[in-house]
Amino acid sequence: MADSGQRMDVGSVLERLCHRYPAVLVESVSDIEPGRRLTAIKNVAVNEEFFQGHFPEAPIMPGVLLIEALTQAATVLLLSEADEALNARTELRRVTRGKFRRQVTPGDRVTLDVEIRRRRGPMVWVAGRASVDGQLAAEAVLHVVVLHDAVSIHPTAIVHPMAIIGAGSVVGPNAAIGPRVKMGRNNRIGASCVIEGDTELGDGNVLYPFGSYGMEPQDLKYKGEHTRLVIGSGNTFREFVTIHRGTGGGGGVTTVGNRSYLMAYVHVAHDCRVGNDVILSHGTTLGGHVEVGDCAILGGYAGVHQFCRIGTHAFVGGYSACTKDVLPYSKTVGNRAYIYGMNTIGLARRGFQPETLRKLKAAYRYLLVSKLNTTEALERIEQDASIDCPEVRIVVAFIRSSERGVVLKRPPRGAAAGAPDD
Repeated sequence: MADSGQRMDVGSVLERLCHRYPAVLVESVSDIEPGRRLTAIKNVAVNEEFFQGHFPEAPIMPGVLLIEALTQAATVLLLSEADEALNARTELRRVTRGKFRRQVTPGDRVTLDVEIRRRRGPMVWVAGRASVDGQLAAEAVLHVVVLHDAVSIHPTAIVHPMAIIGAGSVVGPNAAIGPRVKMGRNNRIGASCVIEGDTELGDGNVLYPFGSYGMEPQDLKYKGEHTRLVIGSGNTFREFVTIHRGTGGGGGVTTVGNRSYLMAYVHVAHDCRVGNDVILSHGTTLGGHVEVGDCAILGGYAGVHQFCRIGTHAFVGGYSACTKDVLPYSKTVGNRAYIYGMNTIGLARRGFQPETLRKLKAAYRYLLVSKLNTTEALERIEQDASIDCPEVRIVVAFIRSSERGVVLKRPPRGAAAGAPDD
């Protein structure tokens, strides 16, 4: 794969080489066969910092740095083999058969060839050759260990010794993690994130920089009681997301499920319950005690009033203000929010069968199109055996359990043309 250096972030890969030389000694990758061999390039400039003491009048690149350059090239090869190596790290354990054949001086273009010769468990034997204009400069066999479960904590991060950081997790620069934080495997904590309080994270979450998790709730009734934040697995939280822990009067816990995607500047207030596979777009704000059902999507800058519920598979348009419960499977938009009917396109994309969609549409006609009031519409839905299915029963139960009321108001005449796409 020629010119692969243009598509490979070598610097980020080399951050996972334990105890490496501070400077990157692999400038580009010219050829790679994943799992077998790699060719990389290092251009030696006269202003390299190591020349200042080695030697000023006759600068020579130290032999140990040629070994370091080969080690960095080996790391790029080993950590580029598969996606599962995302959180792996490498460590150079031993160097054997090292020989130095030629001096490397300013202006030289060093070609770094590394090839995997043998594997045994986590240990990999890599043959390395450094050459200039086809002439061998150095060669060695590198004994490299691939650590799949290593925890990487940036030197500038502040991690309390009582915090539990799961295997394979990476904590970025200037992050702060408190003493009661418990974190599962393979989490990635971005730069300057703050995780405090009794906060629990599952496996494989990605927290982008500058997020805040588990801080005290913004509730004047909160008096310092012990409360929690529980986050599941496989979630992605983009920049500046804030999620607060619960309050004593609201159940004591804020929860986020699995595989949800929260975009930049999303705020999840105290005692919220966010389900699985939820998408909260840029700037979405959830007031306290809000419930968001599985697979719901909220558009940019949508706001949900405290104690409201967003039903499963609901679609809420951007800039909407929801002061009542939003029906499952519905398309709801506006300030204040109107219901535009069923989220037909979204449900079809998620694999709902045509028969299920037909039954849901019939139920929605009873609720939105007929002249029946809500109580009468629910009775007719329950009596109509031809539309009975689990999804319809979810809608009925959702309405019957509502305490704030449900968004059933249709948009003004002529506004339907402005309804957004799913």
